[in-house]
Amino acid sequence: MSDIKKVGVLGCGLMGSGIAQIAAQAGYETVVREVEQKFLDKGLAGIDKSLGKFVEKGKMQAADKDACIARLKGTTNLDDLADCDIVIEAIIENAELKKETYAALDRIVKKDAIFASNTSSLTITELSMATARPKQFVGLHFFNPVPLMKLVEVVRTILTSDESFNRAFAFAKSLGKEAVAARDNSGFIVNRLLVPYILDAIRAYEEGVGSIEDIDKAMMLGCGYPMGPFTLLDFVGLDTTYFITEVMFAEYQEKRFAAPPLLRKMVLAGRLGRNKTGTGFYDYSSGTPIPFDKAK
Repeated sequence: MSDIKKVGVLGCGLMGSGIAQIAAQAGYETVVREVEQKFLDKGLAGIDKSLGKFVEKGKMQAADKDACIARLKGTTNLDDLADCDIVIEAIIENAELKKETYAALDRIVKKDAIFASNTSSLTITELSMATARPKQFVGLHFFNPVPLMKLVEVVRTILTSDESFNRAFAFAKSLGKEAVAARDNSGFIVNRLLVPYILDAIRAYEEGVGSIEDIDKAMMLGCGYPMGPFTLLDFVGLDTTYFITEVMFAEYQEKRFAAPPLLRKMVLAGRLGRNKTGTGFYDYSSGTPIPFDKAK
């Protein structure tokens, strides 16, 4: 356990609920805040379901689940985060909304608390400047699904103090995660390397190098990847990936970070991925994924 005792989480969606869950599982008193009760109820129900699966699989005792739930509090009031030692933001990827939220939090949360963002692409430095505590501001980039994925990227800006970074790094490890240190460059480590790979896969398809199915199969069997690039795109969300490319291209101005025409067209067509619309590069409506160019 790190020196952090109480954890605040902003957002109880897919990522926020996962972060709140693992914080409570690790023994931390945890407060998760949503803007509306209906979103909070949905997120908390998801946490209960997730913990229930651990119990069913024998990975957690029922008593431990109950203790975890008891450490978790939901709220729609920012004031309930006032005495948290760290607040992790996992709201929509909108820089202005995030900065407005941080500015409000800065007036509420105790002065020695650390602020962290789970953003996958926005600049941590920009977000930190909405507060009076940029030295206590870091990125904590978790991966989906948070309770299962082991990695956390701990991101420091040029202003982050050694003390704050070390506290955040120790906290990430206390959650049972593997932490890696990353600099505040768009995409950090994983997306900096992953996004060009995914975009190249789309370009390869556009250029006739191989079919969607064969490119996926080739990367799985040839490189040992658990899923091919198009299946991964559908899992992450095509709109999410498109947004990340926009941010990364704006920073680096390099073609490898630019969205291929097909990705933009898929997003415009409303094919956003498996979990969002049921269609992406594959159509999942029949139960067996069918590539979009073969679906009738």
